[in-house]
Amino acid sequence: MAKVTDFKEAGFDSLFDELKWRGLIAQSTDETELEKTLDGEPVTYYCGFDPTAPSLHVGNLVQLISMRHLQAAGHHPLALVGGATGLIGDPRQSGERTLNPRNVVEEWTSRLAAQIGRFLPAQGGNPVRFINNYEWTGSMTAIDFLRDVGKNFRMGTMLSKDIVARRLNSEEGISFAEFSYQVLQGNDFLELFDRYDCRLQLGGNDQWGNLTSGLDLIRKVRGVNVNVMTSPLITDSQGKKFGKSEGNAVWLDPAMFSPYRFYQFWFNQPDDQVIKLLKTFTFLPKAEVERLEEEVKTDPGAREAQKALAWEVTSYVHGERAAQGAIDASGSLFGRGGNLDDLDEDVLEGALEGLKIDDGQGGMTFAAAAAGDRVVEAGVKAGLFKSVSEARKTVNSGGVYLNNTRVADQEAVLADKDFLHGRFALLRRGKKALGVLERRA
Repeated sequence: MAKVTDFKEAGFDSLFDELKWRGLIAQSTDETELEKTLDGEPVTYYCGFDPTAPSLHVGNLVQLISMRHLQAAGHHPLALVGGATGLIGDPRQSGERTLNPRNVVEEWTSRLAAQIGRFLPAQGGNPVRFINNYEWTGSMTAIDFLRDVGKNFRMGTMLSKDIVARRLNSEEGISFAEFSYQVLQGNDFLELFDRYDCRLQLGGNDQWGNLTSGLDLIRKVRGVNVNVMTSPLITDSQGKKFGKSEGNAVWLDPAMFSPYRFYQFWFNQPDDQVIKLLKTFTFLPKAEVERLEEEVKTDPGAREAQKALAWEVTSYVHGERAAQGAIDASGSLFGRGGNLDDLDEDVLEGALEGLKIDDGQGGMTFAAAAAGDRVVEAGVKAGLFKSVSEARKTVNSGGVYLNNTRVADQEAVLADKDFLHGRFALLRRGKKALGVLERRA
């Protein structure tokens, strides 16, 4: 797994300096006070994660990495998984969230806590502590909520929050439930302040309004100034929210987004983004990042920075074995070294996941085949060719490969031995076009 370093090992004079350099601080209520807090005596801090999906994604990873930096520097982390707030969900830029059943939210709460535990050690002098806000919110009556919490919030302030104002001016509007989310999150910060003397909250920049609700509440009812710190939203070179592709997040759960696809996601980042991502998503020392930045300028074709980024993030999230498996699979799939027979079945299946085709019913599946099927016809099924005649011409020109072995005969058929692990046969057209055949039961 990628090595986690503290700020001294990474080449910085202070934790605050490192977080600024890595682009992990976008806003704070008082930057001078934040610097004193980060570089002073150990402080308890928290970040919340709502179970609105069965897995965290790379957007959440920014917060986990920020939390790990603080933990490595000696501060005390609280990881709050919103068993209560997850039943509502924070307001989105547009449109109400679909409310999930309670049992689903409970299951996702447990799953997210287990995921977070892979990134924040639960042993040592400052172990992570897991908190579920349903513990204090679930027993709160509507009267309690309004008298003890709601009376401390002013409508003018709540309405001025950016996301609320945007939703109010949209066709969808905003429900009372989502409008009240900021009150619930503010109460979480107060509760953690009272229980654990928590004085710092982390979150994404789009959560600024929700984060400051807790800060204002604590100042009003306890007379104490605390701090919040946001990290910037990571976007691509076109300004689109990072980690999203046609509405699909890059999940951290390997069952939802395979380690191979995860590795390729990072490896395929463009030159104008890779150094920013190395700073934010890895723990590499400053000197090493600067060396890689020079490599991008002098030898971009080597893609050394992209290789480092993909290795560091994949090994941190999925472990070194999975990262190495992704590298081996990439070489084997495209015939650049390595033997397809040597790939573990789970690694191979994960690598092939992105090669599924439309099943005609709104889903995605592998093309089906069986021993005895002609390769040219199987190639059409796999989407490599528009017709059998096109497949034949490509075979004649020497451009078709079955499991990285060139197909020389137009009448060649699939044999039992061609199905790797008894399941998959890999067809390739030229150097880059891949298709997968899954053996019919």
